[in-house]
Amino acid sequence: MRLSPDATVLLTMPLGVVDLPITMTLMMTWSVMALLTIGAYAITRGLGLRNDRHVVPTRGQMALAVIVQLLEEQIAEISRRRPGRFLPFIGTLFLFIAVSNLLLVVPGFVPPTASLSTTAALAIAVLLAVPVFAIGERGLGAYLAGYLRPSPIMLPFNLIGEVTRTLALAIRLYGNVMSGTVIAAILIGLTPLFLPVVMDALGLITGMIQAYIFAVLAMVYIAAAVGPETTAPAMGPTTEDSKP
Repeated sequence: MRLSPDATVLLTMPLGVVDLPITMTLMMTWSVMALLTIGAYAITRGLGLRNDRHVVPTRGQMALAVIVQLLEEQIAEISRRRPGRFLPFIGTLFLFIAVSNLLLVVPGFVPPTASLSTTAALAIAVLLAVPVFAIGERGLGAYLAGYLRPSPIMLPFNLIGEVTRTLALAIRLYGNVMSGTVIAAILIGLTPLFLPVVMDALGLITGMIQAYIFAVLAMVYIAAAVGPETTAPAMGPTTEDSKP
């Protein structure tokens, strides 16, 4: 049994002196990206006003609005800031992981999140996003000074902490998804009727939980680096908005 879709090479693309292997992980990642892109276009098409007439939102648009609202509430609660700046990044992480895990029920589909290379790439994206958001908000000097707190002697420990929490993000997601895939494959071989259905249902629930946890932890790391908003409340109307 192959524990990772990285081991399955579907085809090889010649690129001069080197050949680029197209693995199952890469193909499934492209499939999820294509599905999200096409789905986003199909759902958001016709949103808003058309010919000065309000268009009734479809079920897909209402479902998407609910997801966006829940993400905004979670981001605002964690960061104590307005969620608009962080929503595209956190929302993309959540949707990619959630859709990848949900497609586990499709026969023959291997979720890219069952590959350590995919989860590591997602964790590295979070690692890079933390200083990008923090420097954009606080400036380079203030961000770098954070590594010297509470004392300059803590610099190596703070740097190690940045790396280890990124590693923990990748391994946590990979371990949970991969273990569920392997267990389901074993049960299919032993009892191919009832138990795999139960395991798939549990896998779907676990997959959604893992997508939520990954997105929340990413936002926690970003919020810790950025700090709370001081110029405006994170949620609720402003004073000017509350006036009649």
